[in-house]
Amino acid sequence: MFLQILTLAVIFFLTFPFFFFFILNINSNSKSNKPSSTTSDVLPKRYPIIGSYLAVKSNLRNRVQWITQILQHCPSATYTLHHVFGYRQIFTANPDNVHHILKTNFNNYPKGHFFINVFFDFLGNGIFNADGDPWKFQRQVSSHEFNTKSLRKFVETVVDSELHGRLIPFLSDAVSDRTVVDLQDVLQRFAFDNVCKIAFGYDPACLLPSLPPTQFADAFEEATRLSADRFRAPLSIHWRIERFLNIGSERKLKTAISRVRDFSEKVVREKKQELADNSSLKSVDLLSRFLSSGHSDENFVTDIVISFILAGRDTTSAALTWFFWLIYKHPEVEKEILKEIKEKSDMPVYEEVKDMVYIHASLCESMRLYPPVPTDGKLAVEDDVLPDGTVVKKGTLVTYAPYAMGRMEKIWGPDWAEFKPERWLESDEAGKRSLVGRDPYTYPVFNAGPRICLGKEMAFLQMKRLVGGVLRRFKVVPVGEERFEPVFLAYLTAKMEGGFPVRVIERGELH
Repeated sequence: MFLQILTLAVIFFLTFPFFFFFILNINSNSKSNKPSSTTSDVLPKRYPIIGSYLAVKSNLRNRVQWITQILQHCPSATYTLHHVFGYRQIFTANPDNVHHILKTNFNNYPKGHFFINVFFDFLGNGIFNADGDPWKFQRQVSSHEFNTKSLRKFVETVVDSELHGRLIPFLSDAVSDRTVVDLQDVLQRFAFDNVCKIAFGYDPACLLPSLPPTQFADAFEEATRLSADRFRAPLSIHWRIERFLNIGSERKLKTAISRVRDFSEKVVREKKQELADNSSLKSVDLLSRFLSSGHSDENFVTDIVISFILAGRDTTSAALTWFFWLIYKHPEVEKEILKEIKEKSDMPVYEEVKDMVYIHASLCESMRLYPPVPTDGKLAVEDDVLPDGTVVKKGTLVTYAPYAMGRMEKIWGPDWAEFKPERWLESDEAGKRSLVGRDPYTYPVFNAGPRICLGKEMAFLQMKRLVGGVLRRFKVVPVGEERFEPVFLAYLTAKMEGGFPVRVIERGELH
């Protein structure tokens, strides 16, 4: 007990100068929220001891936009942010730097102990929270399963079942009842049902007509949000103290994680028993595949499946939410999408999805402006120098920012702010469109290098099937003031603040 009191006392005296300085300068951060045409005014002010803490704190809710504005004003699109007690964090939107971090010098930039410690309670040693040999092993196992045709076919079946069995009927009811629906919530439920079926072989049935609360889904959402709050905290000592004392948000997080893991472990045990009782059972979901291939350790498979649920639930729903907002604002794009849907409607499912190049380009363009994962950080193992000359000291957090990269004139040209799917397309002499590939280090929406997203193809399959199925039947119209603009929030993934209320209108036959 004495040691605990002593530790808290030391923490208080170390942080007292910061709080004193904060009180004296409480009004000095007002200018940091105001955009300026000059670089000197855009860059945050830095003070002794606390660095740029005042600017960081005043921009917590719009941190991604704030960092983007800073990077847009830096010649090399790289900036070193100074935190409390001399700690530094490097932000970059420079493709050469991203290539260096994610591929050329990959081994020097793991996730690192900071990221792993923040998310360990939730993700354990899962693939998205692992480095070194544990990550390599999980990556190898997962890559084998993701590259099988049988899994792709299973994903197609699951997506079509959820689309035609739940989402389309739900939207049809919304048309009949003339109700306003939160499309962000609906898409999250759709994605959660899908990913749980694919990962666990379990149907949480979130997207029922009544939009029921589900213990597992609600606990998962709570655990995700509170874990993200840890990562975004300007001083990690705050949440560490709360965890130590089991109070506040950390107590809520502990409860949510306990519910997620208890349920997940129960499903794993039941699946193991099911496979043991019926050795001829077809291994279709990821959990069955891992268990059938000899990976029977419950902690291992629980960690990896929770990681895949996290990735599959939030990323596709975030991408689709912003996509529907953008095509509403750009009716000329919606018109081209409808034309493509009509042309491909007689094709088999897989061929239809593969040939929907304009929808694919529209999704890519939407994710350029609103990437599901707006920033991603790595921790430098050793001293380094980035290609643009930025010096990286051992232990520095280096963050690349897909959100900012999608808004860089040097990368996308003077029309970077415009929503133009055509920038992803080219036409041959016969007028047939095809996709133009982009360097993944210029467009790292699906990560890049050795950690590039395994589920990229499945994500596009799910999104394109949903877009085709929904827009074939319905028009989505946002509800709100005429000039209403949704607010972009960045947790682990991008969200719209307050949801995305819409009305759904029956489109009728396509002409």
